[in-house]
Amino acid sequence: MAPQILAAEASASGSRTLTITLFLVFVAITLGITIWASRQTKTATDFYAGGRQFSGFQNGMAIGGDYMSAASFLGIAGLIALYGYDGFLYSIGFLVAWLVALLLVAEFLRNSGRFTMADVLAFRMRQRPVRTAASVSTIVVSVFYLIAQMVGAGALVSLLLGIKPDTTFLGMDANTAKIATIILVGALMIIYVTVGGMKGTTYVQIVKAFMLMTGALIMVLLVLAHYKFNLSALLGAAAEQSGKGSAFLEPGLRYGVETAGDAAKTFYSKMDLLSLGLALVLGTAGLPHILTRFYTVPTSRIARKSVLWAIGIIGTFYLFTLALGFGAAAIVGGADITAQDKAGNTAAPQLAQQLGLDYLGGETGGAIMLAVIAAVAFATILAVVAGLTLASSSSLAHDFYASVIKRGNASERDEVRVARYSALLIGAISIALSIFAQSLNVAFLVALAFAVAASANLPAILYSLFWRRFNTSGALWSIYGGLASAVILVFFSPVVSGSATAMFPDSDWHFFPLSNPGIISIPLGFFFGWLGTILSKETDPEKYAELEVRSLTGHGAH
Repeated sequence: MAPQILAAEASASGSRTLTITLFLVFVAITLGITIWASRQTKTATDFYAGGRQFSGFQNGMAIGGDYMSAASFLGIAGLIALYGYDGFLYSIGFLVAWLVALLLVAEFLRNSGRFTMADVLAFRMRQRPVRTAASVSTIVVSVFYLIAQMVGAGALVSLLLGIKPDTTFLGMDANTAKIATIILVGALMIIYVTVGGMKGTTYVQIVKAFMLMTGALIMVLLVLAHYKFNLSALLGAAAEQSGKGSAFLEPGLRYGVETAGDAAKTFYSKMDLLSLGLALVLGTAGLPHILTRFYTVPTSRIARKSVLWAIGIIGTFYLFTLALGFGAAAIVGGADITAQDKAGNTAAPQLAQQLGLDYLGGETGGAIMLAVIAAVAFATILAVVAGLTLASSSSLAHDFYASVIKRGNASERDEVRVARYSALLIGAISIALSIFAQSLNVAFLVALAFAVAASANLPAILYSLFWRRFNTSGALWSIYGGLASAVILVFFSPVVSGSATAMFPDSDWHFFPLSNPGIISIPLGFFFGWLGTILSKETDPEKYAELEVRSLTGHGAH
């Protein structure tokens, strides 16, 4: 028995070394790109918008890199592996959302603004209050999203380094290793943003999108080959191994659950599904780190083209998540997935390990596949957190510092310096919060960020672009009202307290029954925007006419 244990340990340490080596190679390449980009970053336009030099395909790849987050790769694959049909709703929601972004936001935003979402909102309003509100909202959405990515990194690392509950690595137990990873990811993202700005971050996202698509494609082909490209055999095996039988392939395992004799519980479960769908579909068009991507191209035509490329890349990837999720359920099995990570965040890497064992021969093959996919997942997390930190630090510097504190009199050099300090601050806040949120599913955390974005940002953007009467008071009511309603409802929901998987499982102060606040907070955001507008007499038809011409034609755009 002893030689077998020694061999297993040697193989585990070999896979660990390989994983760490691959990850360090990726970090070295991306840091190289970042340092190269920093030499090209001379003006504020370079720092915030990459000099507006990217082509439609490059920006489409970067949008894909920004959007296909750890939540997509780890969270959705995990949800499909554990809940089957119901997990797929995330894939659908995340993809359909791009139609809203394409038809209602991308082109108008590129024509109307310079660097941030607030440029459009403040165009015909009083600058200081509106920019302050936009800045607050941008930071809240970005921090929610950042927490999700970092929790994903923490979950990954204990699997990668093979740290089981009773073993250690470099003297660290699983929990300490997770916290150390969160701090490492936070430190790296701060370096990417402060050194490379938008140009460095964009190239990191392009490299990562290519790696993620390639890694996912290889796994999908291996899963399909395992079942001789017979989809019904794959689905049948997934249902059998999930432990849930045919219910696994039908709706109702996670959402819309019928609870016998409890009509209220059944109703809330169905409302939760509707709420999630609304948040996913409407959230994308209000995400600050996606909106800033539209400013990195020279014209609105290329902005539209880049969204079409992004839809193609992202759509293909979400089809891949179906094969990965059902493949993980069939080949790894639901019990093994939840034993490693309760929320299912490690389903895709576990599937990679198993495919490596089957196809590349023995433990070493499993170790190689796990290392490659884990390095891809880490790359995914790093690229997304860099984009998020850039969006929120840009907003702090460009909207709050330059326009509110300095009243538009800040030099470009000062503005960029403040953006770099802001990245440090936002990184530190995200690290601290992520350490507390480790028990939550990553895709679910992102859905909360989407709910906040759809409640606070989207109503203000749409009213601003399409409603002539909209004014400063309406913008403030809509941003603060939508933001407060989403955050307060989340705080009093089962996500934060009162359930086994809550942030504080031992306390209970929840009274709001739904996990996702979207169905209440999104209509409230639109309602507050309307109410604030009609309560104020302020109106500026000339400024609206100018914004309308600019948003439709690009005339006068930067």
